[in-house]
Amino acid sequence: MSPRLKLAAVFLACAAPFVLGWVAWYFNWGTGTRGNYGELIMPRTLAGPPFDELRGKWVLVTLDAAACDAYCEKKLYFMRQVRTAQGKEQSRIERLWLVTDAAAPRAELLSAIEGTRISSAKAAAFPGSAVDHIYLVDPLGNLMMRFPRDPDPSKMLKDLQRLMKYSRVG
Repeated sequence: MSPRLKLAAVFLACAAPFVLGWVAWYFNWGTGTRGNYGELIMPRTLAGPPFDELRGKWVLVTLDAAACDAYCEKKLYFMRQVRTAQGKEQSRIERLWLVTDAAAPRAELLSAIEGTRISSAKAAAFPGSAVDHIYLVDPLGNLMMRFPRDPDPSKMLKDLQRLMKYSRVG
């Protein structure tokens, strides 16, 4: 084999991964799946109480009426369990229930969700049907992600673990 042919073979072997990577990106080959479970939404800064007090923490937020039906209780339960499952990182996460009416939640529900902050707020800052989702607010106060209706807690946990691992903020 001639030296020129050997040089060309070495060049092709070294260039092949770059060329194949570019072709895969250009023609949109790949798994077709996102890396995250929650839906990333256009960030919007949430200011005022209670968000000013929670700056520096990741915040799981749910909105619902004080009567809190079975779906509302399920969301509150998932938020508690996902936070608890973070282990040593759970201190970086807060839970917030924004009550959308003027009523007060039941006493037995309040004892079941101990540690969850409760505040009244309007759903206007939250996209879509706000009571259907659990939202995530970053430590800078930006609404950034929402989880689907009837979320899978293990997938929520995976998203939060990834955020806790790579985020230096909060």
